[in-house]
Parts: sequence; structure tokens; C-alpha cells
Amino acid sequence: MNFHVMTLFPEMVMNGLNTSILGRAASNGLLSFEAINIRDYTLERHGKVDDYPYGGGAGMVMQAEPIYRAYTALCDRIGHRPRVVYMTPQGRTFTQKIAEELAKEEELVFLCGHYEGVDERVLEMIATDYLSAGDYVLTGGELPAMMMIDCISRLVPGVLNNDVSAEFESFHDNLLEYPQYSRPEEFMGRKVPEILLSGHHANIEKWRREQSIIRTLERRPELLEEAVLSKKEKLFLEELLRKKAENQEEDTI
Repeated sequence: MNFHVMTLFPEMVMNGLNTSILGRAASNGLLSFEAINIRDYTLERHGKVDDYPYGGGAGMVMQAEPIYRAYTALCDRIGHRPRVVYMTPQGRTFTQKIAEELAKEEELVFLCGHYEGVDERVLEMIATDYLSAGDYVLTGGELPAMMMIDCISRLVPGVLNNDVSAEFESFHDNLLEYPQYSRPEEFMGRKVPEILLSGHHANIEKWRREQSIIRTLERRPELLEEAVLSKKEKLFLEELLRKKAENQEEDTI
């Protein structure tokens, strides 16, 4: 899978992506990362890519022309118009489901804005997706783009040493991941749950699923609305909800 990041800070992007698991995957030819410096495509002197907004207001706006020129140069190089994701708090909040959808693309472009944003006209011309990392404001789109690329890359076959890891971690079946433990068996008086030492794989799997349900109910209950549960797991959840309601009633007495 090929990622193209249109940015004013190419070093920031490449330094972040060419490390750890993603860096190894790129070395093995499973992924490729390219940071396209928008300044290289400006016609203004001194690499200028922004100007004052029409109508007044604080800050500067990234100009349409250098972004459009950078995008069309990429299109000419790869032979088609790839999907373009614009990083903005106004977009859909990025989720695992969106990552799974984007992982099906062969080429994916991320446009990273700065200052007070990007000239709306070029967004109308090239942007296909508007995505947000959350309801907060950052100085630019580079960090959200790298975060999303990391998430999407993990879904590309072969990127993880153990492909099962991508399937059975957080948000599998819309549940949070169960608690994890490693050696030693006891740390500062806290012991690994006995079930994990039993060697009984079926019981361990059942415990893990139940722990995922408990953790999701405690931390992200809204995810349970679309969780994929067996009949027994639904009964387990109903019992948890019943006990939770009883505890709340006792607290109000």
C-alpha cells in the first residue's frame, strides 16, 4: 500500500513513519511512504504558500494553487486520481471501521493543513474524505495523518509479525481488548489471574471475552450497541447491566 502525505513539514512525517513496525514493513516492500512538500509547487517567491483570508480575520490560509499543483503532479506520476483524505476537526471522527475501509485502497493521499486552514476551492476539487482525530484543535494535520496511517497499515497483510494481532486487539467485534499480563507471575503483591496459568485454552478464551465485555461496559459503553456477541455473552452482559442498575439504586438510597 502506498501512502502520500502532502505537507509543509516532510521531515516530521518521514521521521515518524520510517520507524518500528511501519519502517520494517516499508523496508520489506509491504508499504511505501512519501512526503510531498507543498512548498516545492508554489510559484511565489521564497516558498510562500499562504496568504491573508478574504473578508478579514486572524491568521493565514494555505493557498489553493500549490496544493493543486502538488496533487496533479502526483496524479500524473501514478496515472490516476487517488483518494484524498483532508485532516480537519470538521470531518468524521476516525474509527477502526474507517481504517478497514481505507486499507482496501492501493494509493492513499493525506492532505495536512496548517494556519487557519486551506482554501476551500482546492478542497472542493481534490478532497474525497474529511477526517478528524477528535474534537480538539492541533497546529497541523501531520500528527493525525501519521496516526491514521499507522492504524491503516496494521491492517495490510504481512505488516504485523502475527497477523492475528490486528484482528483480535481493541475494537474487534466492537469490544475493547481484554487485560494483558506477562512475567513475573506476581508483581508488588499483584498476581496474574489463575485462569491464564491454567493452560485451558477454551476457558482462557471465555475469560478474555468476558473481560472485554466488562472493560467495554466500564470505559466505552456506547460501543456495546454494535458489539458482536454470542447468546451466552449477551446474557452475561445483561447480568452485568442488572448488577450495575442495582448498585446505582443502592447509591441513591
